[in-house]
Amino acid sequence: MTDRQPPREDPHAEAAGVLAGIVGQAHVITDAGLMEQYVVDWARRWRGPALAVVRPGSTQEVAEVLRWCSGRDVPVLPQGGNTGLVGGSVPASASPPGEEPLIVSLRRLDHLGDVDQLSGQVTVGAGATLGDVRRHAAAAGWSYGVDLAARDSATIGGTVATNAGGIHVIAYGMTRHQVVGIEAVLPDGTVLSHLSGLLKDNTGYDLGSLLCGSEGTLGVITAVRLRLHRPEGRTTVALIGCSGYDDALQRMVTAVAPQVRLLAAEVIDEPGMELACSVMGAPWPLAERHPVMTLLEVVDGGDASGLVGLDDADVAIGIDAAERARLWEFRERQGEAFSSLGVTHKLDVSVPLPVLAECAEELRAVVAGFADVEVFGVFGHLADGNIHVEIHGPDADDDAVDMAVLACVARHGGSISAEHGVGRAKAHELHLTRSAAEIAAMRALKAAWDPKGLMNPGVIFSE
Repeated sequence: MTDRQPPREDPHAEAAGVLAGIVGQAHVITDAGLMEQYVVDWARRWRGPALAVVRPGSTQEVAEVLRWCSGRDVPVLPQGGNTGLVGGSVPASASPPGEEPLIVSLRRLDHLGDVDQLSGQVTVGAGATLGDVRRHAAAAGWSYGVDLAARDSATIGGTVATNAGGIHVIAYGMTRHQVVGIEAVLPDGTVLSHLSGLLKDNTGYDLGSLLCGSEGTLGVITAVRLRLHRPEGRTTVALIGCSGYDDALQRMVTAVAPQVRLLAAEVIDEPGMELACSVMGAPWPLAERHPVMTLLEVVDGGDASGLVGLDDADVAIGIDAAERARLWEFRERQGEAFSSLGVTHKLDVSVPLPVLAECAEELRAVVAGFADVEVFGVFGHLADGNIHVEIHGPDADDDAVDMAVLACVARHGGSISAEHGVGRAKAHELHLTRSAAEIAAMRALKAAWDPKGLMNPGVIFSE
């Protein structure tokens, strides 16, 4: 009679049981239907299997989860609002059985601390949305310097992990410039906490700066101390028709009066405006059609005195809040507008301003060479050279046109990622922007912080 071995426990069930003991049964998700929102990215191009989704409610629970993962060699994928566009916030599509990552959702870490009126700072949880932080700061008489269209779904932890930019980079800088303290959990469960917010603290390496932009490859961000700004006061918004990118760049300079603060300078092309009008059910916002339109916002007391030299321009000006919001909507609905076509290739790149117009024209020629492209458009942040390239037509897993666009940007001295990160989508193309020496240095940091390679494997670095 042959000895029968007891059946092995399902690893998913085993993990769920252990994790439930840490975060509570209600915060462990293994049902495929409920996990769907966590394993598919916002652009619907990236998805993959996961061991489970766990939703810790404190930094200590995050630490216990990571200690368990480290002990079992379980890959970890930190996740915020899952609004990324480069596959960095969802599992890889080809995770071998038994190597699926555990998704650690930080959405429950959404606490908002009191605003420190003396320092102009606030400590918030990684799961707090950008919109909630902005409203929280405004209620206390302050403003947070980062803003973007996904403000009510993107989380602070996610924006820090990707060093997000948004619409006010020209005025306040990227997210890294707003971070004055950070708390994070390392892969082995060690907690780093440096939330004092000291503006002068030259006591060694700036670990917070390393975590900012690390895309979950070094640890799990659990809380952030943010720098706030005094509100700018009333503004004026102008949507200006332009003959091309050179014209748009010139308007950004000549249309703003001396000594007037430029808060934002955006760009929209004709295909994007057409789609935005369609999804908004709105008429064309200008008297004529233009290949490119620039949207400027200036701080001038809200009386349009900060805008000059527009007598010959086709322009719409917003002074009161409703008018400003209406004009901004044409820009902020761009991503949604292109997505209304179906699966769309969304590329986030940056180009030096002196060659932006030249690069944009070459991009049109490059994309035109692909017969399966049905719609091509560009929008983005004109003031800092960050453009978002939208391409509809090629299959979701066909990245030929994506690679051609990235190569074009690299030829013009640009970056293959301006504000969304490298993720999985661009890991193989990192060499287009970073030298071999830089990549080696970054890999050394990764190896030191995450020697087992469990944190978001495949993101930033190709395997």
